[in-house]
Amino acid sequence: ILHTIFFHRTLSLVRPKDVDCDFFEITYVQCGLPELEKEVDEKINQFVAWVEKHPNRSSQVCLSFFDEKNKLPSWFGNKTERIYWEQWFINLHVISPKRHSKSHSSKALTNIGGQALEESSSRRAALESSIHEVLFQIINFANEKKDHIPPIPDRIFNHEISIPR
Repeated sequence: ILHTIFFHRTLSLVRPKDVDCDFFEITYVQCGLPELEKEVDEKINQFVAWVEKHPNRSSQVCLSFFDEKNKLPSWFGNKTERIYWEQWFINLHVISPKRHSKSHSSKALTNIGGQALEESSSRRAALESSIHEVLFQIINFANEKKDHIPPIPDRIFNHEISIPR
């Protein structure tokens, strides 16, 4: 999701790179900028660590694009101010898989395992469909809403990725 947003908001010259998702039948495009890929991967890893400490909780990741303006000089020196021109809020609810007790007989485990596999497969298909839908919403929104975007810089726009702490 983050890579899709960056790809549609990075208006400078990039080398698009198709990426197949490891977990779903989804292909998405990255900008082909190693430093951006590294930053996104680091933030994803931080988010995964947060999820492991706070299972079954809703959370939000925010990707913000901004310009920096110099504030008027003061006694305390020159400061810059961030003027946000676009923010993407990604609401997530990560659910830990259900665990079954080991005290059941092997036949009961087989029946439960089959049911769990069916539930897991159904959830996986629903999640994949949801991700497809979100990616298309991002593409549509990014293509429709461009009037607020500042002039194209010679680099990627200033941005920050905020994750829960």
